[in-house]
Amino acid sequence: MKNSDKNHDEIRPEYDFSSLKGGVRGKYFERASAGSNLVLLDPDVAKAFPSQDAVNRALRILAEIAAQSTPNH
Repeated sequence: MKNSDKNHDEIRPEYDFSSLKGGVRGKYFERASAGSNLVLLDPDVAKAFPSQDAVNRALRILAEIAAQSTPNH
């Protein structure tokens, strides 16, 4: 893609926004990000974890192992 194509800011004619009324940008942003830490996994890592629960279980186990192997000061 050429640099000039990246900056092209025209909406394609097949997109019909006439039915979208009252949209508010970022309406749910605060609610969605409150208390969460979203992380994008690389595809190979994502294959190993089929769900959010699987990721959380693995990270909790890893954190526990790390805490046990770290000498107390």
